[in-house]
Amino acid sequence: MSTRELIVLGTGSQVPSRARNHNGYLLRWDSLGLLFDPGEGTQRQLTFAGVPASAVTRICLTHFHGDHCLGLPGVVQRLSLDGVARVHAHYPASGQEHFERLRHASVFHETTELVEEPVTGDGVVARGEFGELSALRLDHPVEAFGYRLVEPDRRTMVPRLLRCHGIHGPDVGALLRSGSITVGGRTVAVEDVSVLRTGQRFAFVMDTRLCDNVFALAQDADLLVIEATFLDEEAELAHRYGHLTARQAARVARESGVRTLVLTHFSQRYSTMTRFHDQAAQEFDGDIVVAHDLDRIPVPRRPRPE
Repeated sequence: MSTRELIVLGTGSQVPSRARNHNGYLLRWDSLGLLFDPGEGTQRQLTFAGVPASAVTRICLTHFHGDHCLGLPGVVQRLSLDGVARVHAHYPASGQEHFERLRHASVFHETTELVEEPVTGDGVVARGEFGELSALRLDHPVEAFGYRLVEPDRRTMVPRLLRCHGIHGPDVGALLRSGSITVGGRTVAVEDVSVLRTGQRFAFVMDTRLCDNVFALAQDADLLVIEATFLDEEAELAHRYGHLTARQAARVARESGVRTLVLTHFSQRYSTMTRFHDQAAQEFDGDIVVAHDLDRIPVPRRPRPE
């Protein structure tokens, strides 16, 4: 069975604490491993989570504030140390100089091919069997992008319809290969015995004010990981510094049809997280996770057709 889960490596913001590391999020999506915003200490957090460096196939940076990228040197060097062959890296093109400095922050024997794919604007940044990975610009004092992963829609066979049309055994494979099959003098098409199953969707939104692209990234996401730096009482402060509150993040989830909402990137001023859940629950009645370091959160599966 394929694995699709979010491994939370850090949930702090500007200043890490004893309980919360700087940011870091690994999305395991079948054979794909997307490492988002590796903040300081990410390499060690991967070890605590029991995840090898070889699990990382793509690195995605939203922007170049330190809590989102200062762990990059350690991760890049660990990739070479562990013999990882190739990893793709996406980051705002305006931060090219910062990326180069982080990548070559110290002397090491580089063997991993790090394929740099700077993000220059809104659009698809990668395609593959996994689907499409897109980036959309956010509203933050420095250039920042959010990411969205969309699996292709696929047809799923409905056992009841197969039985009704007398299709079973090897005929199912023949139908899938050719698109139609003749049974009992009747032609049966794939569409007659299947339903279109919408692909799973994941969204990652970090430092930003509310803007249209936040909602676009979150649209119909099965799992939305989104910053909730402040509580509602600090809404003015959040807007001034380009951040969201827990209530604003929950509003995004509600208006965008999100299934599971993951709140993270908490200011060090807060010692308890109960009110983050409470304020979010006033806006959103779906599943809410107030993330903690080393949480493992499954991407909710879409129901199978009967």
